[in-house]
Amino acid sequence: MTIAVDFDGTIVEHRYPEIGKELPFATQTLRMLIEDRHRLILWSVREGKLLEDAVEWCRQRGVEFYAVNKDFPEEEENKNQSFSRKLKADVWIDDRNIGGLPDWGTIYQMITERKSYERIMMERFSTEDHKPKKKWWQI
Repeated sequence: MTIAVDFDGTIVEHRYPEIGKELPFATQTLRMLIEDRHRLILWSVREGKLLEDAVEWCRQRGVEFYAVNKDFPEEEENKNQSFSRKLKADVWIDDRNIGGLPDWGTIYQMITERKSYERIMMERFSTEDHKPKKKWWQI
């Protein structure tokens, strides 16, 4: 699976143009996804030196991206007329999702088990105690 991952607010806290503190378990989860043979693409508004710094920050923590701000490593902006900043990814991990960013453990579970956030939350919080009790008139 190809997974596009935002940097600021997703892997690290928002401190742009500086690099914020790592969000709990972000790089650990990214390394696990790489070990699971997913292709990770860093997808960031950062450019130039700021982007290089983010890539190096990840590299120092054992996260090597398949590509950065492009679909594949060999893609070049000036040599390809069809170059587009729109990625072809199966999954996007971004703090600007509707509903916000789940914790990284939940993100990993969603990807590996191919379940929606809603389904995971329903499974996590549904127990016999939370089911409505039947009324005497219901069979």
